[in-house]
Amino acid sequence: MTVLEQQPLTLAVPLREDPPGVLRVGESRVLLELVIMAHRQGASPEDIVLMYDSLLLKDVFAVIAWCLTNPSAVDEYLRQCDEQAATIRRQIEAAQSPGPTKEVLQARALANRLPS
Repeated sequence: MTVLEQQPLTLAVPLREDPPGVLRVGESRVLLELVIMAHRQGASPEDIVLMYDSLLLKDVFAVIAWCLTNPSAVDEYLRQCDEQAATIRRQIEAAQSPGPTKEVLQARALANRLPS
């Protein structure tokens, strides 16, 4: 019996939902999208672990392997993240009072430059 026959050939993907709908890597608080974006920007798994020291190298490798194997699921997850971020951004902007207009700011600046 060979070593491969004694060991399962599948690995669990170290992702967890916390809170629901938000995927984190391993036991860390690092968001899946941060790891994906770093990898897509050319960071190696070792670089990513240096960026986020709470990650384990084996978890980063496993997550990247899963992402490369499931590109449509990853793209859909990233699309949902972008959609949620845009919704939250709109809510925050709607709750804020509008600031002074460009004309008001220019008038203030001019008034501060005039000699008294």
